[in-house]
Order: sequence, then C-alpha cells, then structure tokens
Amino acid sequence: MKKWHFLNSYKLRNGVTIANRIAMSPMTEKSSFHDGTITTDELNYYHSRAGGVGMLITGCANVNDLGKGFEGELSITNEAVLPGLQRLARTIKVGHTKAILQIFSAGRMTNSKILRGQQPVSASAIPSLRPDAEIPRALTEAEVEQTIKDFGNATKLAIEAGFDGVELHGANTYLLQQFFSPHSNRRTDQWGGSLDKRMAFPLAVIEEATRVIKETADRPFILGYRLSPEEREEPGIRLKDTLEFVKKLNKTAIDYLHISLADAWAGSIVDSTQTTPVFEQIKAVLADDLPLITVGHVASPQQADALIDAGNDFVAMGRELIREPQWIQKVQNDDESAIRYTISESDRAELQIPRPLWQFLLESFGRGFPLSTDENQIIH
Repeated sequence: MKKWHFLNSYKLRNGVTIANRIAMSPMTEKSSFHDGTITTDELNYYHSRAGGVGMLITGCANVNDLGKGFEGELSITNEAVLPGLQRLARTIKVGHTKAILQIFSAGRMTNSKILRGQQPVSASAIPSLRPDAEIPRALTEAEVEQTIKDFGNATKLAIEAGFDGVELHGANTYLLQQFFSPHSNRRTDQWGGSLDKRMAFPLAVIEEATRVIKETADRPFILGYRLSPEEREEPGIRLKDTLEFVKKLNKTAIDYLHISLADAWAGSIVDSTQTTPVFEQIKAVLADDLPLITVGHVASPQQADALIDAGNDFVAMGRELIREPQWIQKVQNDDESAIRYTISESDRAELQIPRPLWQFLLESFGRGFPLSTDENQIIH
C-alpha cells in the first residue's frame, strides 16, 4: 500500500490525537425537523460517513432563535435538543472519528419568513449584496453580549451531548464574519470601526467558548475556528485584514484554524496580482503549533497528499465524501480504483443522502457536482 501522508496522525494543542489528516467538511443537509432537532435521515447520513475520517464536522447548528439561517437547520439553543444531539454524537463517534459540531448564527443571511416574522439581525443595518436581501436590525450592545453567551451555552450543550469539539463558524458571510467585515459592520462602539474593534466580537466568542470548556469539560475538548479569508464586497475583508486576525488567533486557545476556500490552491479572489495560494500566506503567519485545515475541490488521494506536502496540516473534503462515504477506508485498503467520483439519482438511497440535501445539490451544482458518469465531469 502506498504510504499516503494524509494517513499520518496529528496531535492537537490540547493533547487530542487525530487518527489521520482528513476531515469531513461541514455541509448543510437541510434535513432537520422544523424545531432544529435531528432526524433519522441525518443520523444515517452521518453514520455512513463516520469511522474513516479523522474528524467529521457537522453542518451548522444555530446558537439562538435569531441565528437560524434556513429551514432544516440543526439547533443547539437549549437543553430540549440534547437527546437528539447525544444521538448524533454517538452516531459519528465510530472507530477513531472525532465528532465536531459546527455552531453559528446566520446574522443577516436569513429572512423574516425563516425567523417567523422576526427581522434578521447583524452587526449593522446593512443588507447583504444578494437578491431579495432584507435589511437587518443592528444588534444592541446588550444583544451582542447575550449572543456571546449563547455561543458559550451552545459549547456547554455540545460538551454535555458527548461531542469531541465545536467549530465556531466565522466564515461564509455569517454573523461572526459580519462583525469582522467592514461591509456589514459600520458600528462606532466597542464592536466596530477599526480593524481591532471588528475583531472584538469573534475574539470574545472564542474567549467565552474557552471559558466554558475550561469550567465544564471533563475531557480534552477541541475548539476550532473557521474563516473566509476575503470578501468581494467593497468595502470588504481583504487578505491583509485576515493575516492580522490570524496573528490574534495564534494567541487564543483554539486547536485548529479552518479556512473556507472554493479552490484550495487559489490565490486572492479580489487581487489578480496575488497568485500565491492563500493557504501559504496564512501558514506563513500561523503559529507553529496551530494546525491549518484547508478545503476546496479536493477529491483524489493525489490531491489530498499534494496539499499535505505543501504544508497544510489537514485537508477537508466535502462533496467527495457525499459521493464516496468510504473514501478513507478504500485508500487504507489499497483500493483507490474503487473510489466513486460520480453519482446518480439511483445512488441516493445507498449513499444515505437525505432528499432535501439531494435537491439542494441539484439546485446548487447540477451536473457540476458531478451527477453523471462522464469522466470529463469528474472533479479532480
């Protein structure tokens, strides 16, 4: 068997050893009940993808009611959801796989219909630049403080549910990113204005989650942070802002940094003269003991190993693990030729893909998923 470097283990800052360098990327399944509790379809979906990857990061769970971003979203708002979350944690923790629950608030990336008549909230009353975006209401200072506590409460519930860690979702234009962004954050108080003040909210959330872990966890508990390095908006987050933020993150108690990219090898999305891969620029300022997870159109073992060899500590895979739940197991069994890179409607039941997720994939990617058997459509 070829010795793939991504099969090597990794020991995190907090002493937890991850069996290999492949993580399942957090992906929306849109399959929870209307109240945010887990469904059997979701449990089956996650169970079929556990046991191989070193870490399985769930789709996002909202930390409070105003944080809900879409229908079918998992919730972690109160103790009533604990029984379902406990089932989810047990379902994922197969073999050596670590169960990581991603927690978030959607902020302005929702609407009053999803919020049952409530106006969306954000750092400021600035709508996103997407069709039909509603103008959000700026959170009051008291609400900002309560939201920080809500992230802490969600962390506590995740500990009680039996997860191995949580990932704070500060990427993909959601609330944590909205406070960091000069587009969505036009505040003039302690939570906005300068770059340092725009960092204040995500750093406060990290501090609160760290406090809860220290006071509540009876075992080493993983705290991860996910960010999007740049925004296309003007004004918006630029890579130089993110590099300064990373330097601050180095001094926190997070155990990994996860960067959200459409293409793992891409340079800047807003400055065509910056062709150096973003992950290389982030790695250059990242603390030596803080591992980097990179995602972006990774499907084959060769692609994953190339990213590890280039300095990434972990590789996150998303769509490929929908197509091929046994990806790691097939690599470990020296059976790479059997890895599935395409799927069709007839594969859905076998792959335990919930119908709402299947519809979302069709609407979002179509044949680009790919859903054909044409080798030219395979994502390499």
